[in-house]
Amino acid sequence: KSWQKARSKLDEEISSDSDAESPTFGGKRKKDNEADEIEETAQEKKLRLAKLYLKQLQEQEAEKAEEKALEEDLVAGRLKEDVVSRLLEGEELMDSGLQPPDTAAIRVLRGHQLPITCLVISPDDKYIFSAAKDCSIIKWDVESGKKLHVIPGGKKGTEAQHVGHTAHVLSMAISSDGKYLATGDRNKLIMIWEAVTCKHLYKFTGHRDTVTGLSFQKGTHQLYSASHDRSVKVWNVAENAYVETLFGHQDAITGLDSLSRECCVTSGGRDGTVRVWKIPEESQLVFYGHQGSIDCVQLINEEHMVSGADDGSVALWGLSKKKPLATVRQAHSNFGAQGLEQPYWISSVATLLNSDVVATGSHSSSVRLWKCGEGFRRLEPLFDIPLIGFVNSLKFSNAGDFLVVGVGQEHRLGRWWRIKEAKNSICIIPLQRTVAGSAQPADGS
Repeated sequence: KSWQKARSKLDEEISSDSDAESPTFGGKRKKDNEADEIEETAQEKKLRLAKLYLKQLQEQEAEKAEEKALEEDLVAGRLKEDVVSRLLEGEELMDSGLQPPDTAAIRVLRGHQLPITCLVISPDDKYIFSAAKDCSIIKWDVESGKKLHVIPGGKKGTEAQHVGHTAHVLSMAISSDGKYLATGDRNKLIMIWEAVTCKHLYKFTGHRDTVTGLSFQKGTHQLYSASHDRSVKVWNVAENAYVETLFGHQDAITGLDSLSRECCVTSGGRDGTVRVWKIPEESQLVFYGHQGSIDCVQLINEEHMVSGADDGSVALWGLSKKKPLATVRQAHSNFGAQGLEQPYWISSVATLLNSDVVATGSHSSSVRLWKCGEGFRRLEPLFDIPLIGFVNSLKFSNAGDFLVVGVGQEHRLGRWWRIKEAKNSICIIPLQRTVAGSAQPADGS
């Protein structure tokens, strides 16, 4: 409080000087000046004290700025340590070596009548929510594999009476606190559910075509949705409110993902672009690389993502470059008669968050796991997991100890092929790593 004392002293001195200049004390003032000729005048004293006051104010402001900078450095340091720690944990997972799972340990959950189209895992890894072309939603217990709740699908034309979907459910998301579940369908609707009880809360309308992508911003109840109408919409689920609409894609949007930042990524199908939408800045970054329709996209961390297309390619991206850091052509090989070969479409991708592990799915009779090379500039195959059917959805558990696969006889977006021998089912695949010569469950938490 030194500047306050200086200001108080300045006021007292000015008041004293004013009194000294009055007629009552004029004689005494004259005598003092004669006794000490070097004594400063009242005006000089005012100027000196004013300068002192300003100097002390500047020192105070400098101290405050220094303290603020130190505090910001400490916060930035803690954030950096946290990010590095997460990345190192992810690298540690791979350094210890993921191993092909025992196929006998894969659990198959049956409940949907038609192909599974999407699924999510609860933040605590205890529950799986899945949806299918039969318009139903099922909540599963991971440990027992039992159905905990079934939200049946309704028939076309019963929208007014039926609580639930009456068209193919193609997208799904769960909030990071496990409170809300969001589902989107071919009827342009987004349904919001209470995840614990599966109670229907409300529906969002506004899209003009099929809702193909949903994702909650981590740590919030802000929901992003993408549609074949080429738009991205932002919603506040806690407030049951629409926020805004974003435009940019030139074709139907096929996939969407987001993490903690206030932005989302989308795959634009036939327009050949992946886009990053920066919500506060109202801007977008456009990325080019695939030759076919980009059907799926997932963030690996806040700076990198992976996408898959129907030209059979898988691409790794960094947000600082408009072209892929790495591309694998014919990632799941080819099929067809000699001379008429075509690549297996990449129908789904998944990432183990903040690690270097990626999974891709097609209808090539296997799920393929990959390792991202140094700097995310290479994509190296690790091993295949045999699975018959279209792999329409892939999700790693949050702890990284299992992978969930949604399998169907058909592709989630159409009926181009039908694999009769496939089972419409949920597969839970345990992941293992080798540590000091012994296999242990993987843990990326």
